[in-house]
Amino acid sequence: MIDFDHARSMMVDCQVRTCDVTEHGLISAMLSVAREEFVPASLKSLAYIDEDLSLEEISSSKRYLMQPASFAKLAQLANVSGNDVVLVVGSGAGYSSAVLSILASSVVALEEDVKLADFSSEVLSKLGYVNVAVLNKSLSAGHAKEAPYDAILFEGAIEVLPSSYLEQLSEGGRLVCVEGEGNSAIAKLYIKNAGLISEREVMNCSVKPLSGFEKAKEFAF
Repeated sequence: MIDFDHARSMMVDCQVRTCDVTEHGLISAMLSVAREEFVPASLKSLAYIDEDLSLEEISSSKRYLMQPASFAKLAQLANVSGNDVVLVVGSGAGYSSAVLSILASSVVALEEDVKLADFSSEVLSKLGYVNVAVLNKSLSAGHAKEAPYDAILFEGAIEVLPSSYLEQLSEGGRLVCVEGEGNSAIAKLYIKNAGLISEREVMNCSVKPLSGFEKAKEFAF
């Protein structure tokens, strides 16, 4: 019988704290969210390993639950606090939305895979995360209806960031995404101040890609 509480504590101590994640609220949230509930039944015993986990069993597409350390570093960059409205793009099985919902006022979770949207809605409701709204819709343009957002987090690497997402940021809002492929991908932080967007490259971060944000193919002679 697996002691998931112990596994969760070990994940935070050995994977999260050791990669310069120091935000106490985020650490506390990750200690409280039952990660094993957000993976396929066959992978529950692996829920706390230091790897991305395939969600193929519960999805219609090739999607993953992000490695704990990578998620924690990106979530820390988003700097979510109590009054924030957060948009999670490609919310998958709902784990990141659950963690961020503890830190924020509310979370809008965008997921275009209908199976993942249904799965995450059911689990989040069962576990009592009532301030998360899962929306099954295309990820290409965000969700302007609930904008502006104080923080936007992409749960997967993208090649191109659509400008519509930056337009949906509130004043002082932060957008965190990983741009590029593989080990050369860069985690970036965008911040809106006085209506202007600043951009900062923060660190190399290898995460699985999120489809729908590919660069347009260029014509080659």
